[in-house]
Amino acid sequence: MAETESATEPGAASRAALPQDEPAILVRPPGPHSRTWLTRESVATAPMGQRRMPEITPGIQADVPPGSIVYATAAGSNVFDVDGNRYVDLCAGFGAQLLGHRHPHVERVLLLQAARLWQALGDVYPGDAKIALSERLAKLHPSGQGRVILGLSGADAVSAALKTAALYTGKSGVLAFGASYHGLSHGPLAACGLRESYRLPFAPQLNPHVAFLPFPEDDASAARVLQQTREQLALGALGAVLIEPILGRGGCIVPPSAFLGELFQLSREHDALSIADEIWTGLGRSGQLLVSEAAVPDLICLGKGLGGGLPISACIGSREVMQSWSREAEVVHTSTFAGAPLACATALATLDVLSRERLAERSAAVGARFVERLRQALPSRFAVRGQGLMIGVDTGGRVGGAQRIQRALLEQGYIVSSGGGGREVLILTPPLTIAVALLDGFVAALAGTLQAFEP
Repeated sequence: MAETESATEPGAASRAALPQDEPAILVRPPGPHSRTWLTRESVATAPMGQRRMPEITPGIQADVPPGSIVYATAAGSNVFDVDGNRYVDLCAGFGAQLLGHRHPHVERVLLLQAARLWQALGDVYPGDAKIALSERLAKLHPSGQGRVILGLSGADAVSAALKTAALYTGKSGVLAFGASYHGLSHGPLAACGLRESYRLPFAPQLNPHVAFLPFPEDDASAARVLQQTREQLALGALGAVLIEPILGRGGCIVPPSAFLGELFQLSREHDALSIADEIWTGLGRSGQLLVSEAAVPDLICLGKGLGGGLPISACIGSREVMQSWSREAEVVHTSTFAGAPLACATALATLDVLSRERLAERSAAVGARFVERLRQALPSRFAVRGQGLMIGVDTGGRVGGAQRIQRALLEQGYIVSSGGGGREVLILTPPLTIAVALLDGFVAALAGTLQAFEP
């Protein structure tokens, strides 16, 4: 048993039963079956980003991007591609697979719910699972008596929060932060600071009343940002201050501990609502159930891992703030699958496992050990930062540097992602249930991989 965990700790037996195997690469990725599937995908799907529609000759596979694979099955901390290669998953569905793939308790609850009810009638005739989940989530608000709006994605939750702020304050202005990522739906996209290229093609359709400030990295920058926030709020047009408590896709940057509380206090003083985007940081990912809880935000957005692998999200606000949605004539925010029974049931199961196995506490302990091992093993030019099991390895500001490392690691059987404005940060968000031995194996693999790259 690993040094940070004993057989008597909560959930140790359950985690030991999850697949936690080392990588096994049978054929260099992408293997022939992945190439076939990726060729089919390139013909059937829109050519997003740098991908280009290949010239297809009957019977001949098109060139596919290097380092690409196609998932076939997954369980615990392992993913298998269509060529039979086994990987250790340190990406976990962009952080969404909090409990690992196909956690047995979540799977059992999913099957039980599937035998009962798949779809209800939204907010007209809701399913019982939707009501039970809403009650559970309402208690997560710092007041202990929140109100909940359910959605399908993190972007849905942020959209609901921005709408709530507009209704409550009567002001359309939003203060957001550089390098932030809140989803690419139209509402959140206007406040997405990660890359201007995301916003530029759609700028005429987006909210023009969004101001951006730098995300603080230390006490000095936090003081400057708070002063700039005070100046922006004093103009009187801002109804919302939207922030990730820890910058996620932007590079896993942790602000000074007092910053969030001071930021949210400034919002209250100027009649703006504070929105904590905990879609990535929340539910134990960063070693706490909610990073922003002590700072007392007006609105909290959850998503990603909430559904245990199924799409669901939530915007949670105080009773007073959420009362602004009340209308005599009609409902002005809804969707067909919001509060779908299957996802609500798996969300309840996920919350049960997080609590019963104290995975937030485990994330804090295992993550701190992981960070220390990385810092010891990697050259000093690679900065390691983050909190809990939300960790970034900065390649020194090299544009695209993390993508090159990502591809090299895939060939060794490790799935990671990249972030930062120039894709210069390696992002590590493994399942909260991952075995410590797998993290140690990854540290050795990463250290060896980095030796092949020029300083």
